[in-house]
Amino acid sequence: MDGEFNVVVSPPTLYLQHVVNKLAASNICVSAQNCYKDSKGPFTGEISPEMILDVKATYVILGHSERRNVFQETDQLISDKVLHALNAGLKIILCVGEKLEERKEGKMEEVVIKQLTPCLDKITDWSKVVIAYEPVWAIGTGETATPDQAQEAHKYIREWLVEKVSADAGTSQIIIYGGSVNASNCKDLAAQEDIDGFLVGGASLKPEFLKIISSKQANP
Repeated sequence: MDGEFNVVVSPPTLYLQHVVNKLAASNICVSAQNCYKDSKGPFTGEISPEMILDVKATYVILGHSERRNVFQETDQLISDKVLHALNAGLKIILCVGEKLEERKEGKMEEVVIKQLTPCLDKITDWSKVVIAYEPVWAIGTGETATPDQAQEAHKYIREWLVEKVSADAGTSQIIIYGGSVNASNCKDLAAQEDIDGFLVGGASLKPEFLKIISSKQANP
């Protein structure tokens, strides 16, 4: 990434407008944590991409492990959300990753590709998409994928993009890692060739977040 990096913060929906206003004079972008696949309709409690854009946020996270595994969102629904959000003008942080039992069964590649494949014909400009590999077994557990495990998954995703989209898409695609990232492990993870940054959870609320932000810059 030539030593350059972007910072995107993703507050709960209730605070989106407040955070956008506070960061208006900065280079920090703001993302919603989720959205629905339609502009309007009887979807009480959901927000649309158009609402996100109304408050001047520019990103949305889709397919987060909790949306997939707690709220039972299907790969198809997530791909429909991706299509609508992109068409509305948002950028996407698209999350993929396997559960612990799937990792133990050697199904990481199978699961990740199953989650990505429905989005293939929905995404025409991959520069508007950030892929976040977040192994479910490493989210909020204190467990982190080793640098080698994370690199393996990122490299596999990149090679899949080369095969299914284009060599340019695979080379230029931003792929970030999420899963108990903290100040202690960020440097080793950032040093991996195919890890372009991080999707940070709990550590983003602590001072160590600054160290995590700068870790990739220290490993160009």
